Amino acid sequence: MDTTTPVSQFVADHVRALPRSGIREFFDIVQGMPGVISLGVGEPDFVTPWNIREAAIYALERGRTTYTSNFGLLKLREAIARRVAEGFGAAYNPVNEVLVTVGVSEALDIAMRALLNPGDEVIYHEPCYVSYMPGIALAHGVARPVVCRAEDGFAVRPEAIAAMITPRTKVLVLNFPTNPTGGTMTQPDLQAIADLAVKHNLIVITDEIYSELTYEGHHASFVALPGMRERTIFLHGFSKAYAMTGFRIGYACGPVDLIEAMMKVHQYSMLCASIISQEAAIEALRNGQSATEEMRESYRLRRDFIVRSFNEIGLPCHLPRGAFYAFPSVQPTGLTSKEFAVRLLKEKSVACVPGTAFGECGEGFLRCCYATAMDRIEEAVERMAQFVRSL
Repeated sequence: MDTTTPVSQFVADHVRALPRSGIREFFDIVQGMPGVISLGVGEPDFVTPWNIREAAIYALERGRTTYTSNFGLLKLREAIARRVAEGFGAAYNPVNEVLVTVGVSEALDIAMRALLNPGDEVIYHEPCYVSYMPGIALAHGVARPVVCRAEDGFAVRPEAIAAMITPRTKVLVLNFPTNPTGGTMTQPDLQAIADLAVKHNLIVITDEIYSELTYEGHHASFVALPGMRERTIFLHGFSKAYAMTGFRIGYACGPVDLIEAMMKVHQYSMLCASIISQEAAIEALRNGQSATEEMRESYRLRRDFIVRSFNEIGLPCHLPRGAFYAFPSVQPTGLTSKEFAVRLLKEKSVACVPGTAFGECGEGFLRCCYATAMDRIEEAVERMAQFVRSL
């Protein structure tokens, strides 16, 4: 190779064009700053419950250190199928309709790669998790974002989806409760979206990783709607509800042909999820519900406090019905999202993520994760109030 030629020219064009994660950018900055209170990274502050950790330890002690089936341990897939049938209203065959993945992020990635041909369009709603658009681009699809608005509680309007559908549209991605807004959907609006999926022959990917963290009413699952099981890939995992982020364990459920296609991509990239994490996940499904309920109630108290506080200090904030994020508006300050976040970090040592990390329509907002201790949230809010007053 000619040593005068920059190696960057060998990077694929579609990869070069991708931005770095706005969440991780701020996380990396915070790592080198003492005294910072971080409301940035979406990770529970709870330690994984002891019985789940003990299951992982016991698996190690028994020498459970081998590969598993590409699909994952059958006993885990059976437990997943029971959980999805009981909690989400959809029945799946654990043998060939359930795939265990390395987190929900991998499940989303391999779903895109299994479904998309170059140029296929994917509709998704923004503000959204940072990997949706890049995942579409990496699979050579065309991203078509639909804007969600604060006045709608950041739900996606069926008519907004309808306006984006073209003859090239193939996939619709939903994520409720939503990261970063905590937005949720009503069953009638989900039904209207289901009708669109049938009318335009769309495949739907529904990411319901935050479903257990629904605070008012019951979580409405898209896959439970009539006729949707046959055209939907259901994604879920263990990171949020069971505080198992580091275990990197998720799953996908769907029709046989789609799960088989995803398994092929998984087979040649990841091979299988960690057997130790899979053993821990079995215990989480068997005996982890009480811990989830305790964590959810703690998050509810933190949510109520942080949202009330934001509104009191002049940062309008809707009450999120799910997940563990508040999405206050910084527009009254006259600063952009990034200006506000950078100055808040430098001047008051509080880390939040600019709303633009989650799509252009996130401008004017911040994502503030309240999955941290209440005393830290109280101190962070006080520092933010001082910062707003200084403006």
